[in-house]
Amino acid sequence: MSKKWLAVYSRPRWEKKVSQLLAEKGVECYCPLNKIRRKWSDRVKVVEEPLFKSYVFVRVNDEDRTEVRMTPGVVNFVYWDGKPGVVKDREINAIRMFLGEYENVEVQSLELHLNQRVKVLQGPMMDREGKIVGVGHKTVKVAIESMGYMLVAHIDKTKLTSAD
Repeated sequence: MSKKWLAVYSRPRWEKKVSQLLAEKGVECYCPLNKIRRKWSDRVKVVEEPLFKSYVFVRVNDEDRTEVRMTPGVVNFVYWDGKPGVVKDREINAIRMFLGEYENVEVQSLELHLNQRVKVLQGPMMDREGKIVGVGHKTVKVAIESMGYMLVAHIDKTKLTSAD
């Protein structure tokens, strides 16, 4: 079975420790660290803080998941649709490149609003563009024009990106 990147939820403020413990077990892991300049009264220092609070990424196959879960500080895997959420290699590489290039990076959720043009990232409508006609708590109602008809689908917010 091939190894996949999965997100692990850790105890608060344990991201670096969990990453260290996993590495000691021989588990390939990545804790994205953001370089932030902190000013004290007598000096300015660059400190590294986790980019994603309480998250560490691990690259494992199904057999290694129990070993990861039994690591002190690990709460559980992050689940999407009842399965551990897989993070694409290109997304991990993009985070690494971005953090290598920039300091003081902020993580912001994608704001979705009515009439915004969006692109579907996953599922049967992948790569199709549409317009948001309704916004719910976890899903968005997207109108996708097809063959002179308008198809309206309720799509999970995590599967959309702005098309503008």
